[in-house]
Amino acid sequence: MRRFGLIGFPLSHSFSQGYFTQKFNKENITDAVYENFPLENIDDFEKLLKNHPDLVGLNVTIPYKEKIIPYLQDLSKVAREIEAVNTIKFEKDSEGKLKLTGYNTDSHGFEMTIKPYLECHHKKALILGTGGASKAIVHVLHKLGLQCFYVSRNPGEHVFKTYKELTADDVAEFKVIVNTSPVGMYPSEHEYPDIPYAGIGSQHIVYDLIYNPEETIFLSNAKEKGAKAINGLEMLHLQAEKAWEIWNS
Repeated sequence: MRRFGLIGFPLSHSFSQGYFTQKFNKENITDAVYENFPLENIDDFEKLLKNHPDLVGLNVTIPYKEKIIPYLQDLSKVAREIEAVNTIKFEKDSEGKLKLTGYNTDSHGFEMTIKPYLECHHKKALILGTGGASKAIVHVLHKLGLQCFYVSRNPGEHVFKTYKELTADDVAEFKVIVNTSPVGMYPSEHEYPDIPYAGIGSQHIVYDLIYNPEETIFLSNAKEKGAKAINGLEMLHLQAEKAWEIWNS
């Protein structure tokens, strides 16, 4: 039996186990199982490997997309450029030793879902949050020719403005806004990024990486202003299928 799984903490919000279990049943894949492995600390990763020698692939979610890298022997070109990993492939090297290679399939999922909606006036993007997920988003948007600027709770070297400093004029100027933070995710769906929604209009694309709930308050507020609102569910489907492709190549 091939064992796959997801590491992160907490994992109550996760879609991966349900998705892959359903996929295995639907496609009659009988030699694979997918489990959640909540790790309170990234240092527990080595214990996980020892306890589950039959692991052949893992997904990685918040907050370990960057912290997992020192535990890996290699990175794909894209993961190295992004400096964040959401997929790990288990292999044996020429000497029979375990080799873990990190990939980033978030970038594939995001690019495929936002690219059809981009128009000539989409030149600049506001990125809400500065975690590992944001790196894949910025990588894709730069590739597609957009300038990217971070918004965060705290000032920093790469932060354009804090949430408190952001104005409606700023929001109006940036026609693509992507929430890469967990703000608004179940079970805290009553929360939302504190930005001046008055600056959003019909030319905006507003994208939330969150998929649970299906429509966050962030997206609902943007739709009321006429924006194109996209949640993270289709991105997750695409990145999951890309991970499956990597594990089986």
